[in-house]
Amino acid sequence: MSVARWIGCLAGVLLLFGCTDPKSPAGADAAPVVSAPYVIGPGDNLGIFVYDNPQLSAEIPVRPDGRISTPLISDIMAAGKTPSQLGAEIEERLKEYVKDPHVTVMVRGFVGPFDQQIRVIGEATDPQAIPYRDGMTVLDVMIATKGLTRYAAGNRAIIVRRIGTKKETIHVHLSDLLKDGDITQNVAMRPGDTLIIPQTWF
Repeated sequence: MSVARWIGCLAGVLLLFGCTDPKSPAGADAAPVVSAPYVIGPGDNLGIFVYDNPQLSAEIPVRPDGRISTPLISDIMAAGKTPSQLGAEIEERLKEYVKDPHVTVMVRGFVGPFDQQIRVIGEATDPQAIPYRDGMTVLDVMIATKGLTRYAAGNRAIIVRRIGTKKETIHVHLSDLLKDGDITQNVAMRPGDTLIIPQTWF
């Protein structure tokens, strides 16, 4: 076989199987992204299920102070814990009354801790606190709050963002985004942001 043909065959094999180093950054990009476990916050609704003890199971809201009360347990801190952590603590507290309890905590209504919420105030149709999600933008927030009221000065809206001990103000033209489709105004949100939508001047 001539050298030219041998080089051609080698090139074909490399193209067929590829020559990507498995340790290269491209290989690293294919690694699955692991999301952080959900942390319970005030306002969440929890389903507490105690196996084989339906009388101890309940649907319970997390109070503004972050605590809950369940049958046989008058006061327990829920905010700041994952559902599995809270379940394990309830199990420990129930051992005084129940032999070998098995507890499952399910979050049925999501709000999350305060520093992971997006708060919307002012002239949104449904102003509220929204749990932050990865990749959330101001358009997602407006969809969740059902848009602007007829009195909203959408182009004078601001996002107040806390960075350490300082606050940053970001101006966003919501009317241009929602009515004209100006995608440049679709600002990325961060946990703890507050979107303020003022009333229009008459």
